[in-house]
Amino acid sequence: MPLALLALAIGAFGIGTTEFVIMGLLPEVAGDFGVSIPTAGLLVTGYALGVVIGAPLMTVLGTKVPRKRMLMLLMGLFIAGNLLSAVAPAFGIMLIGRVVASLAHGAFFGIGSVVAAGLVAPDKKAGAIAMMFTGLTVANVIGVPLGTLIGQSVGWRVTFGVVAALGVIGLAGIAKLVPELPRPEGVHLRHELAAFKNAQVLLAMAMTVLGFGGVFAAITYIAPMMTHIAGFADGSVTWLLVLFGLGMVGGNLIGGKFADRALMPMLYVSLGALAVVLALFTLTAHNKIAAAVTIALIGALGFATVPPLQKRVLDQAHGAPTLASAVNIGAFNLGNALSAWLGGMVIAAGFGYTAPNWVGAALAAAALVLALLSAALERRDRTQSTAVASGTPTGQRTTAPR
Repeated sequence: MPLALLALAIGAFGIGTTEFVIMGLLPEVAGDFGVSIPTAGLLVTGYALGVVIGAPLMTVLGTKVPRKRMLMLLMGLFIAGNLLSAVAPAFGIMLIGRVVASLAHGAFFGIGSVVAAGLVAPDKKAGAIAMMFTGLTVANVIGVPLGTLIGQSVGWRVTFGVVAALGVIGLAGIAKLVPELPRPEGVHLRHELAAFKNAQVLLAMAMTVLGFGGVFAAITYIAPMMTHIAGFADGSVTWLLVLFGLGMVGGNLIGGKFADRALMPMLYVSLGALAVVLALFTLTAHNKIAAAVTIALIGALGFATVPPLQKRVLDQAHGAPTLASAVNIGAFNLGNALSAWLGGMVIAAGFGYTAPNWVGAALAAAALVLALLSAALERRDRTQSTAVASGTPTGQRTTAPR
């Protein structure tokens, strides 16, 4: 794998850290600014919405910019947003900083996926994408716990300063290691938009929303589920999330490896197993050991879908994949927001803290149905194309002469 992938992974590590570390620092931020915890939660919501909006917006704005330069500009935006958060004199200013940083998120992973895939042979593309996303998964194992510890020990502003420094390292790595990759000749915004007329692109994005949404339906409410149902102490939640992150790292690498060999079968296995494990979590959540194992499995199976889904979008939007790739990153965050809302609804309805697991299982199962539908449509189109090429009307049988 080229060293350029390391630079992309470092940028992904910083982005993953800033996205999730705020969840562990909400009490400190709320206390410092004198706002309630729900109000401080807007720092999470604002970031997620910024990713959904920023993914297509920043990609469109960068249509005429070479990809390496655009990645550098996005890292600059990320650095500026985190520095603004670190020095914010008021809550509103910090919220602006979070949104500014989030605008770089979707476009960075979208353009980075295209760049990563272009650095390797065709049969290594999913593995290259997975290598870049390793930075995001490792952030949940190292960056988020360490950032939370720093924030709780010496102040949350220091955490965001450190994250900004990570952005500087990522920017320097991209400048040094990523080769100049000019945009393909003749590809304009209308070509990028045309990809959304492809039903397979839309199906892949719907799979992204539902499949990864299934993961966050459960993980969003992991703290009350583990403390009230499994009986863990409050301080144990951090280490349970580390287990989740370790599962993400392993699943991401396995998903990238096998997606290059058999993409759709990899999706069938990972989505089907994810639906089963999420359903079982309603039972295993009552036992500490079983719950810990299940959390790691959810992380592994959930992130095993990421490289194949991202490669599926790139393959189906071939020729002009950049915008579709970035929008698919926004689809992950849309799934997170949707599933967290649905999980909260079933808890509020009185079904208990394990009820979001059923929501997650249903979402993952729905994603599996879409994957099977996508494959069936692809087989039908291939059959029709073969029939047209051979001059045989679709559906007409040919018989050998007697």
